Amino acid sequence: MQEPLLRAEGLDYDTFPEAPASPEEKARAGALQNRRVFLATFAAVLGNFSFGYALVYTSPVIPALKRSSDPALRLDKIQASWFGSVFTLGAAAGGLSAMLLNDLLGRKLSIMFSAVPSAIGYALMAGARGLWMLLLGRMLTGFAGGLTAACIPVYVSEIAPPGVRGALGATPQLMAVFGSLSLYALGKYHPVLEHSGLLLPWRWLAVAGEGPVLVMILLLSFMPNSPRFLLSKSRDEEALQALIWLRADSEVHWEFEQIQDNVRRQSSRVSWAEAWEPRVYRPILITVLMRFLQQLTGITPILVYLQTIFDSTSVVLPSQQDAAIVGAVRLLSVLIAAVTMDLAGRKVLLYVSASIMFVANLTLGLYVQLVPRTLTPNSTVEIVTLGGTEQPPAAAFNYLTLIPLLATMLFIMGYAMGWGPITWLLMSEVLPLRARGVASGLCVLVSWLTAFVLTKYFLLAVNAFGLQVPFFFFSAICLLSLLFTGCCVPETRGRSLEQIEAFFHTRRMSFRP
Repeated sequence: MQEPLLRAEGLDYDTFPEAPASPEEKARAGALQNRRVFLATFAAVLGNFSFGYALVYTSPVIPALKRSSDPALRLDKIQASWFGSVFTLGAAAGGLSAMLLNDLLGRKLSIMFSAVPSAIGYALMAGARGLWMLLLGRMLTGFAGGLTAACIPVYVSEIAPPGVRGALGATPQLMAVFGSLSLYALGKYHPVLEHSGLLLPWRWLAVAGEGPVLVMILLLSFMPNSPRFLLSKSRDEEALQALIWLRADSEVHWEFEQIQDNVRRQSSRVSWAEAWEPRVYRPILITVLMRFLQQLTGITPILVYLQTIFDSTSVVLPSQQDAAIVGAVRLLSVLIAAVTMDLAGRKVLLYVSASIMFVANLTLGLYVQLVPRTLTPNSTVEIVTLGGTEQPPAAAFNYLTLIPLLATMLFIMGYAMGWGPITWLLMSEVLPLRARGVASGLCVLVSWLTAFVLTKYFLLAVNAFGLQVPFFFFSAICLLSLLFTGCCVPETRGRSLEQIEAFFHTRRMSFRP
């Protein structure tokens, strides 16, 4: 019987056998060898920092604009909804453009190009004199975010050695979380001091967003392009020098020949006839469905409407504090994923992640369905007036109000440990080189179109069917994600990109875990 997916060590999979490593070579595989890879990765993922910052820019800004004294900038509910959701349309357009730019300009130059719409978008919002400038600026920053979301994971995976590719593959998600937390810190709003406004005025929040973009451009100017991309453009000498620089070692000829052999066998673009071959459509279908399922778990509407959900479920703490706690949990969970991804493997974390999200979504749905809403939002910290006399609340503390907060923390932890970072990493690992640029853009396009639909219609579904129904739907998707992981997702830990691609050339391998 054929061995399970990607576990086999036979010749069918090990097209490129492991080179014997001496103790000296193993020593070079440590921090010294990877130092330049870490630097290049940091320079690239600053784009993800900007993406995370831009994604949540509206969280503190919309309340400020609703109270704006300028009628041209004061937002009503519909305008606020578009200001928040138009970012996802821009991100979808960015993913669509990446299908062309990723292979035309290359991974590095495409990331650098994203700085142009990002800088213009922040400038438009910083100097906005009307709603159209806010919406255009928001869409441009979304476009930049979608472009970097498609290009950065590919760049990082193509420059990273197999031993640290999993950890580095989690850094885009990690930096996006850092960007979001930075925005929350700079744009913190104090609800007790009603007229104090934001810690940093909303226009200056846009100005601050320019900083990471400029640093990214500066650092990437000194970083090499992906050796695999350079070889695909017949720039062999430049590719060899890039690999030598990244590995801090002149003895990289075995790895270079491995990459070169794979690129030569794929010197042309994928034709429509080839696209229907299993070795091409299987990895593309796996990655697109993973991005689709990732959004259907509910991550984007839960993050976007986090404070609204907490207000609706009578959480004991002020919703702003709850959102900050959830953000901290998200950061910690991504760090855990970065450390364990190359130890436990991708599939183990995907199983754990989907299971945790299923329990969390089911808990939230059952809470809304079964627990009577006897408390108004955060009423445990309010004074109740009865008959003209101020009275303390009937119950100083209700432990049931902790359930939504704990369940949401559990959901974010599960997402950030697996289905958050690993879907991006697998996208850059399993896609065939000849279709990697186009297919990664397709993944981002599908992801953000799904996010737009969910974000736009989440509140409509809540108003029509109740808050519990979306959470029951999300929990069902988490179960489906478990089945999908078991049936279709390959384990890529410790394999070179060439070995992973060689696996999809073999039809005899089972897709069972």
